[in-house]
Amino acid sequence: MSLNSADARFAALIRSTLGEDILRPVEDRYLEEPRGRFAGQIGVLAVPRNTEAVAALVRLAAEERVPVVPYGGGTGLVGGQVISDGPPPLLISMERMIAIRSVFPTENTLIAEAGAILQDVQVAAEEVDRLFPLSLAAQGSCRIGGNLSTNAGGVNVLRYGNARDLCLGLEAVLPNGEILHGLSRLRKDNTGYDLRDLLIGAEGTLGIITAASLKLFPKPAVQGTAMFQVASPEAAIDLLALARDQVGETVSTFELIHRQGFDFLSEVLPDVRQPFSARPEWCVLIELGLAAGQSSSDALETLYVSAEDRGQVLDGVISQSEAQRADLWAVRERIPEANRLIGSVSSHDISVPISRIPDFIREGGKMIAELGPYRINCFGHLGDGNLHYNVFPPNGRSRSEFEDQRGVIKQAVHDLVDAYDGSVSAEHGVGRLKTDDLERYGDPVKLSAMRAIKAALDPLGIMNPGAVLKM
Repeated sequence: MSLNSADARFAALIRSTLGEDILRPVEDRYLEEPRGRFAGQIGVLAVPRNTEAVAALVRLAAEERVPVVPYGGGTGLVGGQVISDGPPPLLISMERMIAIRSVFPTENTLIAEAGAILQDVQVAAEEVDRLFPLSLAAQGSCRIGGNLSTNAGGVNVLRYGNARDLCLGLEAVLPNGEILHGLSRLRKDNTGYDLRDLLIGAEGTLGIITAASLKLFPKPAVQGTAMFQVASPEAAIDLLALARDQVGETVSTFELIHRQGFDFLSEVLPDVRQPFSARPEWCVLIELGLAAGQSSSDALETLYVSAEDRGQVLDGVISQSEAQRADLWAVRERIPEANRLIGSVSSHDISVPISRIPDFIREGGKMIAELGPYRINCFGHLGDGNLHYNVFPPNGRSRSEFEDQRGVIKQAVHDLVDAYDGSVSAEHGVGRLKTDDLERYGDPVKLSAMRAIKAALDPLGIMNPGAVLKM
């Protein structure tokens, strides 16, 4: 890819300041995002090795008024990592900043650079007999800086919280090129505004996260996993309440799965072992993390019997080995892959107050049926109210046939979410995909405050322009 004269001059300026090694030719992977909704452009691609180099790059970009886009693992699903229009940006990839700088087992703390792969952070915690509980389908390729920038969720939010809840402090480069030295390991620090929480979830629009101080937890001595068929989403919610009554906060995962997910697995991923001979209409994947001396099988069997007596469960499988546990998890973890192979017309990462989820599912099904003969795969993190509500073409037809209906479906679903006091972005962020949604459904006072913060910290508007906010 050849550079235009302005980009070539800017690249030469970077080389003269930071050396040849910091720049890299642009590959196609930097111009794409997983769902294929955005095609990016890049003026210059930089791959710094340390925070000081990131700061120097941002200073040069500010002086030259060049837009800056931070790039982590490229796994984001809302287009926050690609710019399709406007001046070609400086893309700063964190792929060289991968160090686990230090681990403090007695403090349950780990400091990692922003480019560290999430799975590598998990392994570093395991090596000192600790747990870093953030767990996502993309954990083998996503990077911790991107996880924090989007406030990622995942399957363990019910017990441990979102990425925001797992971070004690940040090191970051602000839009003027200054370095925020905020890698605190303190659990208590009431010294003014919390810039950590401001940068987490900002998707690179207020600065670039370069390192993070992360919370670790004791590893559960015993894990128990089961998949229970439930009569309905209402029964699933009642089962969650019963589980908490019986085993307290040891419930780490509580995932709702609809029959459509099993159908898709059979259609495109037949190698996935399914736990039931007849596909259930609804089921839940539940995982417990218990202390030493406790029996996960006993806890899950007691839960099953109690729930069966109440009419909440119809059948169930309780894992008796690590292989059985892996098979149950494979069902949940490969549903997104099956979704991609089928090809959705419109996908929605939404949250609704938990008690209102059953009514939302019923009303949503009726609404989508009125729009066309679509298939709905509704699944996700029931324990924290986050559903992936995805709409697919009829069997045997392609999503490309319904591309002109994507906007209609998306607005209908998001209007319903808003009517149920929910959020149109539960864990994926806003990026560029949902800026119109934020304008449509967001609180005007909140949006005004967000714009004021953006203008104060990034008066030149160079940090990931077009993401999150329309300025």
